[in-house]
Amino acid sequence: MEDKAIEIKNLSIGYKANKQVKLVSASLYSTIYRSELTCLLGANGVGKSTLLRTLAGFQPKLSGEIFIWGKEIAFYSNKEISQNIGIVLTEKLNVRDLSVTELIGLGRSPYTGFWGKLNKTDKIIVKKAITLVKIEDLADRSVQTLSDGERQKVMIAKALAQETPIIYLDEPTAFLDFPSKVEIMRLLHRLTRQNNKTIFLSTHDLELVVQIADKLWLMGKDNKIQVGSPEELTINGQLEKFFQCEGVVFDRKTGLFIIDKE
Repeated sequence: MEDKAIEIKNLSIGYKANKQVKLVSASLYSTIYRSELTCLLGANGVGKSTLLRTLAGFQPKLSGEIFIWGKEIAFYSNKEISQNIGIVLTEKLNVRDLSVTELIGLGRSPYTGFWGKLNKTDKIIVKKAITLVKIEDLADRSVQTLSDGERQKVMIAKALAQETPIIYLDEPTAFLDFPSKVEIMRLLHRLTRQNNKTIFLSTHDLELVVQIADKLWLMGKDNKIQVGSPEELTINGQLEKFFQCEGVVFDRKTGLFIIDKE
């Protein structure tokens, strides 16, 4: 069985603006392995969201190759992609009069069709997703009454109901308080270990992911990606170099950034 969940080779990403192609990043090479939690870090505007959307097939790549389980993404149908990759974006869904359970049930649409009716098996899968995320107390709530942290858990449960081996998340801890950030990251880590999910997410929460991620992708303005475990990138100085900032000192022993009060 293929251990390489996602592999990119000589990938260039970007988008069209005013009939012109805007190159965001080029010549990208990297691999994400099965059942790993991989976190993408980089400054605002460097192209993290563009990379995620390209890897998910939401927008076309400019050039290069993207392999999912060893097969080039161009050879997947839309249905096959939706059955292999679930994605949780930062945008809030504009939904009304939907319960949490009904929203999570929409994760079954790759199998039932958008207007498809859930059968007994589908309902069992939805209930299992709710249990995995531990949101049984939210099941009957209206989606519009949820806090940001609760909504994020619900969207993760929806991705789980989709039953994809790969899940992408775009800044899943944005706008959350610190305890909620920790809870979400622990949940994602647990899903890789207990449910064999391969999870790739973008984030700005460096100090949190350094402690919990299997691999880090450092996406720089030089159009390159530095890849390694948090320990490797700390020891070889890449983290310190990548996040150089006046008035801030990186402590390699703790993996924390310390403000120089002087």
